[in-house]
Amino acid sequence: LDPALLRPGRFDRRVVLDRPDIRGRKGILEVHVRGKPLAKDVDLEVLARGTPGFVGADIENLVNEAAILAARRNKKAIAMEEFEESIERVIAGPERKSRLITDEEKQILAYHEAGHALVQNKLPNCDPVHKVSIVARGMSLGYTLALPEQDRYLHTQDKFEDDIAGMLAGRVAEELVFGEKWTGAHDDLEKATKLARKMVTAYGMSPKLGPLTFGDRDELVFLGREIAEQRNYSDEVAEEIDLEVRRIIEQAYDRAKGILIGYRDRLDVVAQRLIEIETLERQEFEALVA
Repeated sequence: LDPALLRPGRFDRRVVLDRPDIRGRKGILEVHVRGKPLAKDVDLEVLARGTPGFVGADIENLVNEAAILAARRNKKAIAMEEFEESIERVIAGPERKSRLITDEEKQILAYHEAGHALVQNKLPNCDPVHKVSIVARGMSLGYTLALPEQDRYLHTQDKFEDDIAGMLAGRVAEELVFGEKWTGAHDDLEKATKLARKMVTAYGMSPKLGPLTFGDRDELVFLGREIAEQRNYSDEVAEEIDLEVRRIIEQAYDRAKGILIGYRDRLDVVAQRLIEIETLERQEFEALVA
């Protein structure tokens, strides 16, 4: 909307429609499962807890996907199994078992995902790992599904630093085991770099630059125009920002490397198990790395 429309006196009230919290997600689930046959093991509270960040459309899609899966399996009721698989389909896309990969690529993928999962398991502020898989979903060749136990609205610097180490752990595992770098870590590197830059420029989490924000964000979005950021700092500060981002990334990389070297035997165990059965559920994964 044009800023002139948002001046005092134009609108009496603004209603914020944010992503639903756990109670909201449970309520939306109750709406969408109405009239659908549910098995006795279905617990909407558990499903609401396992879908942080889902909006109403995601939840509607989740229930519809679960119903389709149950129908394909000739079931008369939708069970928890279908709902859990449906969550993964909504987050990562449908399984693509038709995608053929070589034995060498399978081994690389297994160590990559095992690296993510192991480091996230060993760092205290990372979300619990629910599933690790080297079965392709959507555009990804494999995935590590980590879900928070509850909704979070505030994040600490320690949480961000642990998350970045978890993101980089796939690349670290590749280098540690094979001495090579592959393109599969592209998305992880991009996410880690963006988060590190936000820590420095938006959240004031750099001890060198202090509790300051950098860059004026123009969030007035018109047709054909994206959110832009105007630089309000000097070239010298820009260089310091780059150095701080690099420091955060390198420290996280070293932390991930230290964990994987220290638990190298567990890394091998998880990777070999992934090569054998392709997908590890939370219970078995935690038993392997204990």
